Amino acid sequence: QVQLVESGGGLVQSGGSLRLSCAASGRTFSVYHMGWFRQAPGKEREFVAAINRNGGSTYYADSVKDRFTISRDNAKITVYLQMDSLKPADTAGFYCAAAIFSTWPPRSYDYWGQGTQVTVSS
Repeated sequence: QVQLVESGGGLVQSGGSLRLSCAASGRTFSVYHMGWFRQAPGKEREFVAAINRNGGSTYYADSVKDRFTISRDNAKITVYLQMDSLKPADTAGFYCAAAIFSTWPPRSYDYWGQGTQVTVSS
């Protein structure tokens, strides 16, 4: 079992920044590919960003590329999502996910956090 706990969400004005954190169980964190997803009100869940187990590879949804940065600190067993130039369209619940022993890029994720709310006002 992998447990993931997101934090760092909140209310921010358009153009502002937030950094989300996802604290994971640490036993084998370094072998998990990690991802961030979001789900806006009335919308389907969508992929945001992913990072390889060693942090050497990342990829992003087109909608957030060049604005968001995913990173990880395996020593702190934490993955981050730095969000800059936020837009009202970014408003969503953000969820951290782990892919266990997956190929890269992950085709699916095995464990999910409960989410943290990001609200961007105009």
